[in-house]
Amino acid sequence: MAVAIIGAGPAGLMAAEVLAQGGATVTVYDAMPSAGRKFLMAGRGGLNLTHSEPLPAFLTRYGGAQPHLASTIEAFPPQALRDWSEALGQPTFVGSSGRVFPQAFKASPLLRAWLRRLDSQGVQLALRHRWTGWSEDGRLRFQTLDGPSEIAASATVLALGGASWPRLGSDGAWAEMLAARGVTISPLRPANSGFTVAWSDIFRDRFEGQALKGVALAFGTQTVRGEAIITRTGIEGGAVYALSADLREAIASAGHATLHVALRPDLETKDLTARLSAPMGKQSFSNFLRKAAHLSPVAIGLLHEAAKASGVSLALLSPTDLARLINAVPIHLNGVAPIARAISTAGGIAFDELDAGFMIRRLPGTFAAGEMLDWEAPTGGYLLQASFATGAAAGRGALKWLNSAELPT
Repeated sequence: MAVAIIGAGPAGLMAAEVLAQGGATVTVYDAMPSAGRKFLMAGRGGLNLTHSEPLPAFLTRYGGAQPHLASTIEAFPPQALRDWSEALGQPTFVGSSGRVFPQAFKASPLLRAWLRRLDSQGVQLALRHRWTGWSEDGRLRFQTLDGPSEIAASATVLALGGASWPRLGSDGAWAEMLAARGVTISPLRPANSGFTVAWSDIFRDRFEGQALKGVALAFGTQTVRGEAIITRTGIEGGAVYALSADLREAIASAGHATLHVALRPDLETKDLTARLSAPMGKQSFSNFLRKAAHLSPVAIGLLHEAAKASGVSLALLSPTDLARLINAVPIHLNGVAPIARAISTAGGIAFDELDAGFMIRRLPGTFAAGEMLDWEAPTGGYLLQASFATGAAAGRGALKWLNSAELPT
């Protein structure tokens, strides 16, 4: 039972582990020179494996894909992922935000231990193998350093990721190949992404890279507390990512969207007004805002930016109007940051194209997992959890298919 896994990220490697444990001969193919490149990138600031919130709330984070992912994540829930990590010598802990991290706080020790275990299970890695589709007789085609190659496999698991961070291996080229085979693919779109804003040159040059901390971002009926980062072309950061799906769809529909930022979300308008009603004395207006409202320079700069866009002078606003602006600063988004810079991808293979074992119905013996599937989730551990869980499910599905295929008919 020779099985080919295409893609050496979390979904592909998890499928490989399940298959190897089930007795299959497994080779993992990847276009990059080493395995798990995006996984390592995800761990640069501390590997957020999963989240500790109760499973019913956890599952709601997948939005419209929840019905398709619920049973899969229930079969490999957050605690199972934590146990799996600990078995590899990487115990986890729950951070103050409820997010779960390995104690080493890095991806590299976990990945090294995982690859050693896969090697002990007989899993082979074939790197610098870029999948290019199928031959006429159904063999897998690869472009390698030695030229084109064709490989026969009893089953194949596709785990090629989405289209974000293509330099790490996920370029979305598979979408066209599968669409040519009649597989329905929802267009790949940026998820957990930043947005573009027409900042003034003064604001952009002074505040690029600075963070708005402890703010609340609001769009529609949603409000998210967290942090936002001013970029040269717009805005990004954890709180922005949490709203990115709705913002993206609004921009796709109307061409723009307005995000509102509460710079002092813990202060009510009346309390903020009282502070701003104090005599300013001889201090500058910016210094007054810094002391009276405890605003950072970038927050004050954002206020000036919003006032300028509205054609009003910030210093001429009444204390009440200024207080209202401080906790509802409009930022006019005019586009979505490129998918290559997004943390993850929305869109992919429609779930209707898959059977219960994650096999693509139109391609018997070919399974799919991870970000290739049409789901999205916020950051916070939900992305990796679903990648691991769908990889395990595809591995189980491939084993079941292989075993049933060998039975006499």
